[in-house]
Amino acid sequence: MEIRVVQPGRPAPEEDDEPTFPPFEGPAFLSYGFRPFFLCAALFASLAVPLWVTLYADASSPGFLFPPRDWHVHEMLFGFLPAVITGFLLTAVPNWTGRPPLRGLPLLSFLLLWLAGRLLVALAWPTPLVVALVDGTYLVVLAAYLWRELVVGGSLGQAPIAMLISLYAATNVLYHALALGARATDLAERMVLSLIMLLLTVIGGRLTPNFTREYLLQARVRALPPGFSRVDGLAIGLVVLAAAIWIAEPEGRTAGWALATAGAANLIRLGRWQGWRVWREPLVLVLHAGYGWLALSCLALGGALLGVGLAPAEAVHALTTGAVGTMTLAVMTRASLGHTGRSKQAGPLTVSIYVLVSMGALFRVFVPSAAVPTTLTHVVLGFAAFGWSGAYLLFVLGYGPFLLRPSLDE
Repeated sequence: MEIRVVQPGRPAPEEDDEPTFPPFEGPAFLSYGFRPFFLCAALFASLAVPLWVTLYADASSPGFLFPPRDWHVHEMLFGFLPAVITGFLLTAVPNWTGRPPLRGLPLLSFLLLWLAGRLLVALAWPTPLVVALVDGTYLVVLAAYLWRELVVGGSLGQAPIAMLISLYAATNVLYHALALGARATDLAERMVLSLIMLLLTVIGGRLTPNFTREYLLQARVRALPPGFSRVDGLAIGLVVLAAAIWIAEPEGRTAGWALATAGAANLIRLGRWQGWRVWREPLVLVLHAGYGWLALSCLALGGALLGVGLAPAEAVHALTTGAVGTMTLAVMTRASLGHTGRSKQAGPLTVSIYVLVSMGALFRVFVPSAAVPTTLTHVVLGFAAFGWSGAYLLFVLGYGPFLLRPSLDE
Protein backbone atom coordinates (compact mmCIF):
# COMPACT_ATOMS: atom_id res chain seq x y z
CA MET A 1 0.00 0.00 0.00
CA GLU A 2 1.19 3.50 -0.78
CA ILE A 3 -1.42 5.74 0.84
CA ARG A 4 -0.64 5.66 4.52
CA VAL A 5 -2.16 8.16 6.93
CA VAL A 6 -0.78 7.29 10.34
CA GLN A 7 -1.31 8.56 13.83
CA PRO A 8 0.34 11.90 14.64
CA GLY A 9 3.85 11.46 15.93
CA ARG A 10 4.25 7.92 14.60
CA PRO A 11 6.46 7.09 11.63
CA ALA A 12 4.86 5.73 8.49
CA PRO A 13 4.76 1.92 8.54
CA GLU A 14 7.14 -0.05 6.41
CA GLU A 15 5.85 -1.67 3.22
CA ASP A 16 6.28 -5.14 4.74
CA ASP A 17 3.99 -4.18 7.64
CA GLU A 18 1.02 -3.46 5.40
CA PRO A 19 -1.86 -5.93 5.00
CA THR A 20 -2.08 -8.16 1.98
CA PHE A 21 -5.34 -9.34 0.43
CA PRO A 22 -6.27 -12.16 -1.97
CA PRO A 23 -5.81 -11.31 -5.66
CA PHE A 24 -8.81 -9.70 -7.33
CA GLU A 25 -10.20 -11.75 -10.21
CA GLY A 26 -12.23 -8.99 -11.88
CA PRO A 27 -11.14 -6.06 -14.08
CA ALA A 28 -8.18 -4.09 -12.75
CA PHE A 29 -10.22 -0.89 -12.95
CA LEU A 30 -12.42 -2.14 -10.10
CA SER A 31 -9.68 -3.68 -7.96
CA TYR A 32 -9.10 -0.60 -5.79
CA GLY A 33 -11.01 2.61 -5.13
CA PHE A 34 -8.31 4.96 -6.35
CA ARG A 35 -8.55 3.59 -9.91
CA PRO A 36 -12.12 4.55 -10.93
CA PHE A 37 -12.47 7.57 -8.66
CA PHE A 38 -9.18 9.27 -9.49
CA LEU A 39 -9.77 8.74 -13.20
CA CYS A 40 -13.38 9.95 -13.16
CA ALA A 41 -12.57 12.91 -10.91
CA ALA A 42 -9.77 14.01 -13.25
CA LEU A 43 -11.95 13.60 -16.32
CA PHE A 44 -14.74 15.59 -14.67
CA ALA A 45 -12.34 18.41 -13.69
CA SER A 46 -10.94 18.54 -17.22
CA LEU A 47 -14.45 19.16 -18.61
CA ALA A 48 -16.38 21.04 -15.92
CA VAL A 49 -14.14 24.09 -15.55
CA PRO A 50 -13.86 24.89 -19.29
CA LEU A 51 -17.65 24.50 -19.49
CA TRP A 52 -18.09 26.96 -16.63
CA VAL A 53 -15.74 29.49 -18.23
CA THR A 54 -17.70 29.20 -21.48
CA LEU A 55 -21.01 29.72 -19.69
CA TYR A 56 -19.58 32.71 -17.84
CA ALA A 57 -18.32 34.29 -21.04
CA ASP A 58 -21.64 33.76 -22.85
CA ALA A 59 -23.77 34.69 -19.82
CA SER A 60 -26.00 31.78 -20.81
CA SER A 61 -27.98 29.29 -18.73
CA PRO A 62 -27.82 25.62 -19.81
CA GLY A 63 -30.83 24.53 -17.75
CA PHE A 64 -28.90 22.84 -14.94
CA LEU A 65 -30.50 22.28 -11.54
CA PHE A 66 -28.67 25.37 -10.28
CA PRO A 67 -27.77 28.67 -11.99
CA PRO A 68 -24.36 28.48 -13.73
CA ARG A 69 -22.38 30.05 -10.88
CA ASP A 70 -24.05 27.82 -8.25
CA TRP A 71 -23.63 24.75 -10.47
CA HIS A 72 -19.91 25.50 -10.73
CA VAL A 73 -19.57 25.90 -6.96
CA HIS A 74 -21.60 22.81 -6.10
CA GLU A 75 -20.03 20.50 -8.65
CA MET A 76 -16.45 21.39 -7.79
CA LEU A 77 -16.94 21.30 -4.01
CA PHE A 78 -19.53 18.49 -3.74
CA GLY A 79 -18.86 16.60 -6.98
CA PHE A 80 -15.23 16.69 -8.06
CA LEU A 81 -13.50 16.87 -4.67
CA PRO A 82 -15.54 14.10 -2.98
CA ALA A 83 -14.55 11.77 -5.82
CA VAL A 84 -10.86 12.40 -5.08
CA ILE A 85 -11.48 12.02 -1.35
CA THR A 86 -13.31 8.75 -2.00
CA GLY A 87 -10.43 7.39 -4.05
CA PHE A 88 -8.06 8.30 -1.24
CA LEU A 89 -10.18 6.87 1.56
CA LEU A 90 -11.13 3.61 -0.18
CA THR A 91 -7.41 3.00 -0.64
CA ALA A 92 -6.28 4.14 2.80
CA VAL A 93 -8.98 2.45 4.92
CA PRO A 94 -7.78 -1.14 4.29
CA ASN A 95 -4.34 -0.10 5.55
CA TRP A 96 -5.85 1.49 8.66
CA THR A 97 -8.13 -1.44 9.47
CA GLY A 98 -6.56 -4.53 7.89
CA ARG A 99 -9.94 -5.23 6.29
CA PRO A 100 -10.39 -6.04 2.57
CA PRO A 101 -10.90 -3.10 0.22
CA LEU A 102 -14.14 -2.29 -1.56
CA ARG A 103 -13.90 -4.06 -4.93
CA GLY A 104 -15.88 -5.29 -7.90
CA LEU A 105 -19.62 -4.73 -8.03
CA PRO A 106 -19.87 -2.80 -4.71
CA LEU A 107 -17.19 -0.39 -5.93
CA LEU A 108 -18.91 -0.04 -9.30
CA SER A 109 -22.24 0.68 -7.57
CA PHE A 110 -20.61 3.39 -5.50
CA LEU A 111 -19.09 4.94 -8.62
CA LEU A 112 -22.44 4.87 -10.42
CA LEU A 113 -24.08 6.66 -7.48
CA TRP A 114 -21.50 9.44 -7.79
CA LEU A 115 -22.03 9.61 -11.56
CA ALA A 116 -25.80 9.73 -11.09
CA GLY A 117 -25.42 12.81 -8.92
CA ARG A 118 -23.35 14.59 -11.58
CA LEU A 119 -25.78 13.73 -14.37
CA LEU A 120 -28.96 14.56 -12.47
CA VAL A 121 -27.61 17.92 -11.29
CA ALA A 122 -26.77 18.74 -14.92
CA LEU A 123 -30.08 17.48 -16.30
CA ALA A 124 -32.24 18.73 -13.41
CA TRP A 125 -34.40 15.63 -13.89
CA PRO A 126 -36.77 14.21 -12.79
CA THR A 127 -37.47 16.72 -9.96
CA PRO A 128 -35.21 18.90 -7.79
CA LEU A 129 -36.18 16.89 -4.71
CA VAL A 130 -35.21 13.57 -6.32
CA VAL A 131 -31.95 15.08 -7.56
CA ALA A 132 -31.20 16.34 -4.06
CA LEU A 133 -31.91 12.92 -2.55
CA VAL A 134 -29.68 11.08 -5.03
CA ASP A 135 -26.80 13.54 -4.87
CA GLY A 136 -27.11 13.97 -1.09
CA THR A 137 -27.02 10.21 -0.54
CA TYR A 138 -23.51 9.80 -1.93
CA LEU A 139 -21.51 11.43 0.87
CA VAL A 140 -23.85 9.95 3.47
CA VAL A 141 -23.00 6.47 2.15
CA LEU A 142 -19.29 7.30 2.15
CA ALA A 143 -19.45 8.47 5.76
CA ALA A 144 -21.41 5.36 6.80
CA TYR A 145 -18.91 3.08 5.07
CA LEU A 146 -16.00 4.85 6.73
CA TRP A 147 -17.51 4.63 10.21
CA ARG A 148 -18.37 0.95 9.75
CA GLU A 149 -14.85 0.05 8.65
CA LEU A 150 -13.21 2.02 11.46
CA VAL A 151 -15.46 0.50 14.13
CA VAL A 152 -15.22 -3.09 12.87
CA GLY A 153 -11.49 -2.74 12.22
CA GLY A 154 -10.81 -1.20 15.63
CA SER A 155 -9.27 1.91 14.08
CA LEU A 156 -11.15 4.70 15.81
CA GLY A 157 -7.92 6.67 15.98
CA GLN A 158 -8.94 7.84 12.51
CA ALA A 159 -12.32 9.03 13.80
CA PRO A 160 -11.53 12.75 13.23
CA ILE A 161 -11.43 12.11 9.48
CA ALA A 162 -14.72 10.21 9.67
CA MET A 163 -16.25 13.12 11.57
CA LEU A 164 -15.13 15.57 8.89
CA ILE A 165 -16.63 13.38 6.14
CA SER A 166 -19.88 13.18 8.11
CA LEU A 167 -19.98 16.97 8.36
CA TYR A 168 -19.18 17.15 4.65
CA ALA A 169 -22.23 14.97 3.94
CA ALA A 170 -24.44 17.11 6.17
CA THR A 171 -23.24 20.26 4.44
CA ASN A 172 -24.22 18.92 1.02
CA VAL A 173 -27.67 18.10 2.39
CA LEU A 174 -27.89 21.65 3.76
CA TYR A 175 -26.86 23.08 0.38
CA HIS A 176 -29.68 21.21 -1.35
CA ALA A 177 -32.18 22.15 1.37
CA LEU A 178 -31.35 25.84 1.00
CA ALA A 179 -31.55 25.62 -2.78
CA LEU A 180 -34.89 23.79 -2.64
CA GLY A 181 -36.21 26.58 -0.43
CA ALA A 182 -34.96 29.22 -2.89
CA ARG A 183 -32.62 30.58 -0.21
CA ALA A 184 -29.01 31.72 -0.52
CA THR A 185 -26.47 28.91 -0.20
CA ASP A 186 -23.59 31.04 1.12
CA LEU A 187 -23.73 29.42 4.59
CA ALA A 188 -23.30 25.94 3.11
CA GLU A 189 -20.51 27.24 0.87
CA ARG A 190 -18.57 28.68 3.82
CA MET A 191 -19.12 25.46 5.75
CA VAL A 192 -17.77 23.23 2.99
CA LEU A 193 -14.80 25.53 2.37
CA SER A 194 -14.03 25.41 6.08
CA LEU A 195 -14.25 21.61 6.06
CA ILE A 196 -11.88 21.53 3.09
CA MET A 197 -9.41 23.68 5.04
CA LEU A 198 -9.60 21.23 7.93
CA LEU A 199 -9.27 18.13 5.73
CA LEU A 200 -6.17 19.55 4.04
CA THR A 201 -4.75 20.60 7.40
CA VAL A 202 -5.26 17.13 8.89
CA ILE A 203 -4.51 14.88 5.92
CA GLY A 204 -1.93 17.13 4.24
CA GLY A 205 -0.38 17.67 7.65
CA ARG A 206 0.22 13.94 7.95
CA LEU A 207 1.18 13.01 4.40
CA THR A 208 3.63 15.86 3.82
CA PRO A 209 5.99 15.31 6.78
CA ASN A 210 5.68 11.50 6.59
CA PHE A 211 6.67 11.30 2.93
CA THR A 212 9.34 13.95 3.47
CA ARG A 213 10.82 11.91 6.29
CA GLU A 214 10.63 8.75 4.17
CA TYR A 215 12.45 10.44 1.27
CA LEU A 216 15.17 11.89 3.52
CA LEU A 217 15.75 8.52 5.17
CA GLN A 218 16.23 6.94 1.74
CA ALA A 219 18.60 9.77 0.83
CA ARG A 220 20.51 9.09 4.10
CA VAL A 221 19.95 12.61 5.39
CA ARG A 222 20.35 12.70 9.15
CA ALA A 223 18.43 15.90 9.92
CA LEU A 224 14.78 14.84 9.71
CA PRO A 225 11.60 16.89 10.16
CA PRO A 226 10.30 16.84 13.75
CA GLY A 227 7.37 14.65 14.68
CA PHE A 228 3.91 15.84 15.64
CA SER A 229 4.18 18.41 18.42
CA ARG A 230 2.34 21.25 20.10
CA VAL A 231 3.17 23.44 17.12
CA ASP A 232 1.15 21.13 14.87
CA GLY A 233 -1.69 20.92 17.37
CA LEU A 234 -1.79 24.71 17.66
CA ALA A 235 -1.79 25.16 13.88
CA ILE A 236 -4.72 22.74 13.52
CA GLY A 237 -6.58 24.30 16.41
CA LEU A 238 -6.23 27.79 14.95
CA VAL A 239 -7.72 26.59 11.65
CA VAL A 240 -10.67 25.08 13.54
CA LEU A 241 -11.20 28.33 15.44
CA ALA A 242 -10.84 30.54 12.37
CA ALA A 243 -13.22 28.36 10.36
CA ALA A 244 -15.86 28.48 13.09
CA ILE A 245 -15.64 32.28 13.36
CA TRP A 246 -15.76 32.71 9.57
CA ILE A 247 -18.86 30.53 9.30
CA ALA A 248 -20.61 32.58 11.98
CA GLU A 249 -19.36 36.06 10.95
CA PRO A 250 -18.34 35.93 7.27
CA GLU A 251 -17.57 39.64 7.02
CA GLY A 252 -16.24 40.34 10.50
CA ARG A 253 -12.76 41.60 11.29
CA THR A 254 -12.48 38.95 13.99
CA ALA A 255 -12.72 36.28 11.30
CA GLY A 256 -10.11 38.14 9.28
CA TRP A 257 -7.59 38.20 12.11
CA ALA A 258 -8.35 34.57 13.03
CA LEU A 259 -7.78 33.37 9.46
CA ALA A 260 -4.60 35.41 9.08
CA THR A 261 -3.26 34.01 12.35
CA ALA A 262 -4.11 30.46 11.27
CA GLY A 263 -2.34 31.05 7.96
CA ALA A 264 0.81 32.33 9.69
CA ALA A 265 0.82 29.38 12.11
CA ASN A 266 0.56 26.90 9.26
CA LEU A 267 3.38 28.60 7.36
CA ILE A 268 5.52 28.03 10.46
CA ARG A 269 4.31 24.43 10.58
CA LEU A 270 5.21 23.99 6.91
CA GLY A 271 8.70 25.42 7.46
CA ARG A 272 9.40 22.83 10.16
CA TRP A 273 8.97 20.05 7.57
CA GLN A 274 12.12 21.18 5.70
CA GLY A 275 10.67 21.12 2.22
CA TRP A 276 13.81 22.66 0.72
CA ARG A 277 15.60 19.36 1.35
CA VAL A 278 13.36 17.46 -1.11
CA TRP A 279 13.79 19.74 -4.12
CA ARG A 280 15.26 16.88 -6.13
CA GLU A 281 11.98 14.90 -6.01
CA PRO A 282 8.93 16.81 -7.30
CA LEU A 283 6.65 14.00 -6.08
CA VAL A 284 7.41 15.08 -2.51
CA LEU A 285 8.07 18.77 -3.12
CA VAL A 286 4.57 19.23 -4.57
CA LEU A 287 3.05 18.24 -1.23
CA HIS A 288 4.88 21.17 0.36
CA ALA A 289 3.63 23.43 -2.43
CA GLY A 290 0.05 22.29 -1.83
CA TYR A 291 0.29 22.89 1.91
CA GLY A 292 1.88 26.26 1.20
CA TRP A 293 -1.17 27.17 -0.88
CA LEU A 294 -3.36 26.21 2.09
CA ALA A 295 -1.49 28.51 4.48
CA LEU A 296 -1.43 31.35 1.94
CA SER A 297 -5.15 30.95 1.26
CA CYS A 298 -5.89 31.45 4.97
CA LEU A 299 -3.69 34.55 4.94
CA ALA A 300 -5.31 35.83 1.75
CA LEU A 301 -8.85 35.26 2.98
CA GLY A 302 -8.04 36.87 6.30
CA GLY A 303 -6.52 39.84 4.49
CA ALA A 304 -9.57 40.12 2.24
CA LEU A 305 -11.86 40.36 5.27
CA LEU A 306 -9.57 43.04 6.71
CA GLY A 307 -9.58 44.97 3.44
CA VAL A 308 -5.99 44.09 2.51
CA GLY A 309 -4.75 42.35 -0.64
CA LEU A 310 -6.99 40.12 -2.74
CA ALA A 311 -10.76 40.31 -3.08
CA PRO A 312 -12.65 37.58 -1.15
CA ALA A 313 -13.52 35.59 -4.32
CA GLU A 314 -9.88 35.45 -5.42
CA ALA A 315 -8.76 34.57 -1.89
CA VAL A 316 -11.21 31.65 -1.88
CA HIS A 317 -9.75 30.46 -5.19
CA ALA A 318 -6.31 30.36 -3.56
CA LEU A 319 -7.82 27.57 -1.48
CA THR A 320 -9.80 25.82 -4.22
CA THR A 321 -7.60 26.10 -7.30
CA GLY A 322 -4.32 26.43 -5.41
CA ALA A 323 -4.42 24.20 -2.33
CA VAL A 324 -7.07 21.73 -3.51
CA GLY A 325 -5.76 21.52 -7.08
CA THR A 326 -2.15 21.01 -6.06
CA MET A 327 -2.78 18.65 -3.16
CA THR A 328 -5.24 16.42 -5.01
CA LEU A 329 -2.88 15.95 -7.94
CA ALA A 330 0.01 15.35 -5.56
CA VAL A 331 -1.92 12.51 -3.90
CA MET A 332 -3.38 11.16 -7.15
CA THR A 333 -0.04 10.93 -8.95
CA ARG A 334 1.87 9.41 -6.05
CA ALA A 335 -0.83 6.85 -5.21
CA SER A 336 -1.33 5.90 -8.85
CA LEU A 337 2.38 5.26 -9.31
CA GLY A 338 2.87 3.38 -6.06
CA HIS A 339 -0.24 1.21 -6.30
CA THR A 340 0.36 0.17 -9.89
CA GLY A 341 3.88 -1.08 -9.21
CA ARG A 342 5.72 1.86 -10.74
CA SER A 343 8.64 3.83 -9.42
CA LYS A 344 7.61 6.65 -7.09
CA GLN A 345 9.48 9.30 -9.01
CA ALA A 346 8.09 12.23 -10.96
CA GLY A 347 8.98 12.08 -14.65
CA PRO A 348 8.48 14.87 -17.22
CA LEU A 349 4.77 14.11 -17.58
CA THR A 350 4.13 14.37 -13.84
CA VAL A 351 6.18 17.55 -13.54
CA SER A 352 4.16 19.03 -16.41
CA ILE A 353 0.96 18.24 -14.49
CA TYR A 354 2.27 20.11 -11.45
CA VAL A 355 3.39 23.08 -13.53
CA LEU A 356 0.02 23.32 -15.30
CA VAL A 357 -2.07 23.21 -12.13
CA SER A 358 0.16 25.84 -10.50
CA MET A 359 -0.08 28.06 -13.56
CA GLY A 360 -3.86 27.70 -13.62
CA ALA A 361 -4.14 28.54 -9.93
CA LEU A 362 -1.96 31.64 -10.25
CA PHE A 363 -3.98 32.95 -13.20
CA ARG A 364 -7.26 32.34 -11.36
CA VAL A 365 -6.14 33.96 -8.12
CA PHE A 366 -4.87 37.08 -9.86
CA VAL A 367 -7.71 37.45 -12.38
CA PRO A 368 -8.57 41.16 -12.78
CA SER A 369 -11.48 42.07 -10.52
CA ALA A 370 -14.30 44.02 -12.13
CA ALA A 371 -18.00 44.55 -11.47
CA VAL A 372 -18.58 43.90 -15.17
CA PRO A 373 -16.26 41.28 -16.72
CA THR A 374 -13.90 42.74 -19.30
CA THR A 375 -12.13 41.12 -22.22
CA LEU A 376 -9.00 40.86 -20.07
CA THR A 377 -11.01 39.06 -17.37
CA HIS A 378 -12.21 36.45 -19.85
CA VAL A 379 -8.72 36.01 -21.31
CA VAL A 380 -7.14 35.45 -17.90
CA LEU A 381 -9.93 33.05 -16.89
CA GLY A 382 -9.33 31.18 -20.13
CA PHE A 383 -5.63 30.78 -19.31
CA ALA A 384 -6.57 29.67 -15.78
CA ALA A 385 -8.97 27.04 -17.11
CA PHE A 386 -6.42 25.87 -19.68
CA GLY A 387 -3.76 25.36 -17.02
CA TRP A 388 -5.88 23.94 -14.22
CA SER A 389 -8.14 21.65 -16.25
CA GLY A 390 -5.26 20.87 -18.59
CA ALA A 391 -3.38 19.37 -15.64
CA TYR A 392 -6.23 16.96 -14.97
CA LEU A 393 -6.61 16.14 -18.66
CA LEU A 394 -2.90 15.33 -18.77
CA PHE A 395 -3.43 13.09 -15.74
CA VAL A 396 -6.22 11.28 -17.63
CA LEU A 397 -4.04 10.81 -20.71
CA GLY A 398 -0.86 9.88 -18.88
CA TYR A 399 -2.13 7.97 -15.86
CA GLY A 400 -5.36 6.58 -17.32
CA PRO A 401 -3.61 3.54 -18.85
CA PHE A 402 -1.99 2.81 -15.46
CA LEU A 403 -5.39 2.89 -13.75
CA LEU A 404 -7.11 0.71 -16.33
CA ARG A 405 -4.47 -2.02 -16.52
CA PRO A 406 -3.23 -4.49 -13.87
CA SER A 407 -0.37 -3.42 -11.66
CA LEU A 408 3.12 -4.23 -12.88
CA ASP A 409 3.87 -6.21 -9.71
CA GLU A 410 0.86 -8.54 -10.09
